[in-house]
Amino acid sequence: MVIKTNISALTASRNLLENQDSLSRSLGRLSSGSKLVNPSDNAAGFAVSIRLDAQISRISAASDNIGNALSFSQTQDGYLKKVAKALDRMGELAMLAQDNTKSDVDRGLYNNEFTNLQNFVSSSASRDFNGVSMFGGNSFQVTIDSDGAMFNYSAINLTTTTFTTVTGGTTDIATTSNAATALTRVKSAINALASERATVGANQSALNMYQEQLGTLKDNLSAANSRIKDIDVAEESTHFAKYNILVQAGTAMLSQANATSQSVLRLLG
Repeated sequence: MVIKTNISALTASRNLLENQDSLSRSLGRLSSGSKLVNPSDNAAGFAVSIRLDAQISRISAASDNIGNALSFSQTQDGYLKKVAKALDRMGELAMLAQDNTKSDVDRGLYNNEFTNLQNFVSSSASRDFNGVSMFGGNSFQVTIDSDGAMFNYSAINLTTTTFTTVTGGTTDIATTSNAATALTRVKSAINALASERATVGANQSALNMYQEQLGTLKDNLSAANSRIKDIDVAEESTHFAKYNILVQAGTAMLSQANATSQSVLRLLG
């Protein structure tokens, strides 16, 4: 029997410390929900997870930018719908003013409404969205991915000669000849507006596609990141129970190993 060194107690102590360390790591994983509590748990996976987290955050920001651009585009189209309605009515008034069975007094009444609609179209051209002109003819860039790639948002311009001629003071329907000229100008404006609304639709379609693409990419990257760092609670709970039992058993065995040295006293007695 060895007196100076209790080999059994040393072995039991080492095993107990190892199991306590494993139990502590398992508890940390369960409480955090992550397999990567410390970089040492999986150094390479830890680095990959950090990069994925950063990319996912950038994707969310890019998606927000696209969402704002879509709101801008939808607001644009809302105004353009009303402008189209005003131009339709202006064309109708110009046609009515060409009726020779009506007097100049009648045409003057039509012209009052025509003038009010001119002012409406003219004021719409100066509208903005959060300080950004919607119809000034200025295009802008929209971020569409996590690397900062850009989509060129095509400009909408209601300040061209086609529109300003219709809303200018030289266009009226006070006489039949003026009404005929006004009708020609209104028809040109309607054609131009149709092209502008088609441009808005093309912008919206592209932005929707980019947003859907980002959503799919974010989902896939999140799934990949989850496989790296998220724990399987059922599996980890099993490990935790195992290490908990081993720690309790190790504590009992260490106590038993220390107790065996007491038998030496009997020999000495």
